[in-house]
Amino acid sequence: MSRPVLPAPPRVRPAAIALLIGIGALVIASFATLPLQWKAFFTLDAARTTGEFLLGFAPPELAPAFLEKTAWATAETLAMSALGTGIAALLGLALALPASGRFGIAARAGTRLVLNVSRSIPELVWAAILLIAAGLGPFAGTLALAAHTAGVLGRLFADALENSSPLPESALRINGARPAAAFLYATLPQAVPQMVSYTLYRWENNIRAAAVLGVVGAGGLGQMLKYHLSLFQMQQAATVIIGMLLLVAVVDAVSFWLRRRMTR
Repeated sequence: MSRPVLPAPPRVRPAAIALLIGIGALVIASFATLPLQWKAFFTLDAARTTGEFLLGFAPPELAPAFLEKTAWATAETLAMSALGTGIAALLGLALALPASGRFGIAARAGTRLVLNVSRSIPELVWAAILLIAAGLGPFAGTLALAAHTAGVLGRLFADALENSSPLPESALRINGARPAAAFLYATLPQAVPQMVSYTLYRWENNIRAAAVLGVVGAGGLGQMLKYHLSLFQMQQAATVIIGMLLLVAVVDAVSFWLRRRMTR
């Protein structure tokens, strides 16, 4: 009876080993250079002051008028995230076509540079810039989310298009189909499930980002939270924080359900 042939052990490339060593050295250097005061964090005085601070949030404000105000701010935050993500998905798809190399190397390099700049600027910086042009309120926050997310989704969409199999599109073009029709019927359907999944994931992230953008005056729950914390109205701030948590939980559940429905 012959012995089973065991597969050869996987080869570890020197570049991968060098990368792991570099990451490990970076982590060690970070701990060595940052002034992390772990002893002060775990002292009894730190625990006492933290407990007193947290007790200031109880009980949350449950007045009907304030709950109604919080509900409107929650809806505003949800609308900002949904509209900003929708605009970003359209812009990302438009930029993903040249970024995937369909219009030449020069167009690919230039579009990728635009996408890199767009996503390298955080949402808070975009909001601070757009507040000057659009003024205070949710409009500037929506544009800030769209500007940052368009760079993220454009890069992801372009990678999805590049990773799609070129054989179906080539077969249609050989049989006389126009390039646009071949792309729409062969390549794009392969990438659409990934694109939708990426968009839903970014929507989840934008819910949190929209809540933070209110801190700089972009409306929604973040603006309420900044206002009440600045006045040390902790009970009202607790209600706003609970509204944020519920909104994130609901959107996460809806997004998870939609992704499960897509993969069936």
